[in-house]
Order: sequence, then structure tokens, then C-alpha cells
Amino acid sequence: MNSPIGLHRVLAPAGVLPQAAQRLDATPAIAEDEVRIRVERLNLDAASFRQLSTVHDGDGEAVRKAVLETIESRGKMHNAVTGSGGMLIGTVDEVGPASPLGLKPGDRVATLVSLTLTPLAVTDGLARWDGRSEQVPCDGHAILFGRSIAAVLPDDLAPELALAVFDVCGAPALVDRVVRGYDRPTVAVLGGAGKSGSLALAAARRAGSSRSTAVVRSAEERDALAAARVCDRIAIADARDPVATAAAVGEPADVTVVCVDVPGCEHGAVLSTAPGGTVIFFSMATSFAAAALGAEGLAADVTMIIGNGYLPGHAAFALDLLRAEPGVRALYESRLAAD
Repeated sequence: MNSPIGLHRVLAPAGVLPQAAQRLDATPAIAEDEVRIRVERLNLDAASFRQLSTVHDGDGEAVRKAVLETIESRGKMHNAVTGSGGMLIGTVDEVGPASPLGLKPGDRVATLVSLTLTPLAVTDGLARWDGRSEQVPCDGHAILFGRSIAAVLPDDLAPELALAVFDVCGAPALVDRVVRGYDRPTVAVLGGAGKSGSLALAAARRAGSSRSTAVVRSAEERDALAAARVCDRIAIADARDPVATAAAVGEPADVTVVCVDVPGCEHGAVLSTAPGGTVIFFSMATSFAAAALGAEGLAADVTMIIGNGYLPGHAAFALDLLRAEPGVRALYESRLAAD
């Protein structure tokens, strides 16, 4: 029986949602409320790509084979170590008569749901990808369920740029919501020079933060972020070192946002946050146990939020920020050019 949340696509184990499944059915025939996308490009989650690159010592061919094997064996792109996937862009190929998504054949779209729950098949063996960047050109198809999310690609931005923004669009929207709940709060962003971090800083400023601090890992990132002009202060520290991170932030922030794509940043974030403050973990490398137990051990009175990547209007909000912040756009374009 067809399910709007994709239960009919779960092959194993029985009784779980598609995101938790070990294997999905990615056959191209669609149900009445599904949409089939002809895939053009994947955008791997940053934590997933870093993990794969690290475990394979930067060997792009080994990374390519690992991603291909995951897709072929699981019917989706779901990194078993990080638990994360990414998203994709493509062209709508077929729309079921009962689909509620408002899409039509020929629309170029980005999916705003994780690849970890999206039935996916590739037909070109990822032959055009060298395994050295997060963006993966490919041929194949993907399936959207009745209860999925997708956005039509904007005409004024390159598809690769739009995809990079859509990949992290939940972060600035959530930062905007949290910052507006305070009266001119101070904000710290760990990983401020990255995709989600730079947009989070822009969102915090727009929402009325009184002061923003970015923590980055190198002088190169510091200089690039300084040129973007989206924060008041930039400090260099290893976010995995809690004492160094807290020292870099200085006076504890009312709102701390974690956008670092490596494990072990939970304690530094908690230590950098003022009593009564909020920590937003917007990284798939976050350990809930480390965050919860670390806060308990520090007797830290902080609210901790796991960013889930979705808020109403998050895609349009992120694109608007990018258009309004030429420095952030330059950061994105520089990163894409390097890839």
C-alpha cells in the first residue's frame, strides 16, 4: 500500500521510516503521489564527505567507489558512519496525479530532504566525479514521496551555487528564529567560514544580534571571512579543544551555533555559552550523548537544539540572505571554484 511518507519503499528492516532503513526500493515506477527526478548532481553532506576523505586518505577514486557502493547497496546515499547524506538537483521527469508537491515535468529542482531517505539510483557509475569535492555530477533518478520537500531552482543563480545554499538552508532560518527570541543577544558561530556558518552569521546580524564572534580553524579562513564582513570579531581555534574554543569566544555568548563538520565540538560550544543561553548544533557530526552529558558535567544551564534542516520558508530565506550579502556569496563561489 502506498504511503505519503515512503513506507512502501522500505525493503529492510520492516516497520521503520525510510531514513532509518538499511535499504530502499529505488525502482523508477512511481506511485500516484510520488515524483521521479532525473538526477544531475548530488551534494554530499560536509560531515559525510570529510569522513569519507579521511578514512580513504584523500584517495578520490576510493571515495568515489565508496559512495557508489553505498548507493547501489542501500538504494540511497546514507553514510553509515556519520548517518548523513546530502541532497540533489535534477529535472522533474514524471509526476503522479495525486502528488501534492506542485511540481511539473521539466522543472529543475533541488530536493530539500536528505539523501538518507531519498530512493536513489545512479546509471553512470559516477564516472564524471573525481571523489575530491562535495558536489557529485551524475546520471540517475530519485524518488520524492507525497510528504517531501523540493524547491524550483532560481533563474538568477548557477545551479551549483543554489544547491550549495539549499544544502544548509535550515541553519540560517533556525538562527533567525532563535536570535529573535532574545533582546539583542551576543552570538558565537563555530565554523563561521563554512557554508552554514557564514549564512548563520548573516542571519544573526539581520535578526538583531548585538555582537557576533566567529571561530575558524586557520588564518586563511579568518582572512576569507573578514572579507565577507558578516561578523564583528574572528578568532582562530580548534573547535574540538573546549578550553581553547571558550577562550577564543571570550565572554560567553547568548547563542552559540556549531557548524563544524567534525566530531568533538560539543563541550567547547557548551563552555562558550552564557547561563540561560542556547546552543544550536547544526552539524551531522554532533553526538547527542556528548552534548547532554557534557552540559550536565559542567553544570551548564543552557538550552540545546539539534537543527533538523527544515523550517517553513527556509529555502527562500537562505537565498535572500545570499543575494543580500555579496561577501557571503563570494565565499560560496570561491569554495565552488576550488572544488
